[in-house]
Amino acid sequence: MRLCVLGAGAVGASTARLASEYGHTVTAFADSTGAVVDSDGIDVDGALAHKERVGSVGESDPSDALAAEYDALVEATPTTLGDAHPGFEHVEAAFERDKHVVLANKGPVAERYDDVVALAEASAGELRFEATVAGTIPVLSTIEGVGAERVNAVRGVLNGTANFVLSRMSADGLGYEHVLAEAQDLGVAEADPSFDVDGTDAALKGAILANVIHGGGYSLADVDVEGIEDFPGSALEVAAEDGRTVRLIGEVTATGDIRVGPRLVPENDPLAVTGTENIVQLDTEHAGRLNLSGAGAGGPETATAVLADVTRLD
Repeated sequence: MRLCVLGAGAVGASTARLASEYGHTVTAFADSTGAVVDSDGIDVDGALAHKERVGSVGESDPSDALAAEYDALVEATPTTLGDAHPGFEHVEAAFERDKHVVLANKGPVAERYDDVVALAEASAGELRFEATVAGTIPVLSTIEGVGAERVNAVRGVLNGTANFVLSRMSADGLGYEHVLAEAQDLGVAEADPSFDVDGTDAALKGAILANVIHGGGYSLADVDVEGIEDFPGSALEVAAEDGRTVRLIGEVTATGDIRVGPRLVPENDPLAVTGTENIVQLDTEHAGRLNLSGAGAGGPETATAVLADVTRLD
């Protein structure tokens, strides 16, 4: 399949690099300032080397990538809130050309799910967005297999940065600021980690999950969010005395409520994953509780979810 990859960050770059291993060809590749287009397939390594030298993947205008010949758009630009610009417009342009759309960008399906679904229904293209929730973990495809109408509730650890911070604070008795600085040094946390530690990232994933299992109608504004920035280390000590720990849990209830916040969990509970690992629990009508865990972030890891979606389109 011919791919147009928008976004040259960790996920977009990894998707472009790995595409050929999955039998696909990248015919267009763009970042915010430049693009490279070749109907026979671009030189991905050359484009990324060009970006390292001059700051963009190519000399063409980014709009040239959307206008190129491709079968599926991979939208991996940064997530934005509210109107989900420009990701939503990229999705719209692809569907208007009857192209498939595979999202790594959470914005369009977290903030404008109903609009995106309407565009897909009016197009010959298909919509897939596995990579928007929990990285490489096949959460959405599992829900699809079980049947969204048979999933009663979802909960889980949905953000690796917050989980790294809480699990390190709990295991070693370290303070929040110390662990956050360590996470930044290791590349686990961004220079500005607010999106992760204030709960926004997990909340966006909660909104996506609610849209999937309840048939749409949700956005970030519908999520009750509490982050971990002000969570006291002393609370972790008290929890440990009782054989429990704290994790930032996102939850979608059977009634459609969405909550994100620090929650007490037993130390041996499946939800007590450590480091940057994620876990998602699905409470299903007939199959009981399903636990899905693994890497919730990372360029190559998340790219596997993107490319799995592309393969499903074949």
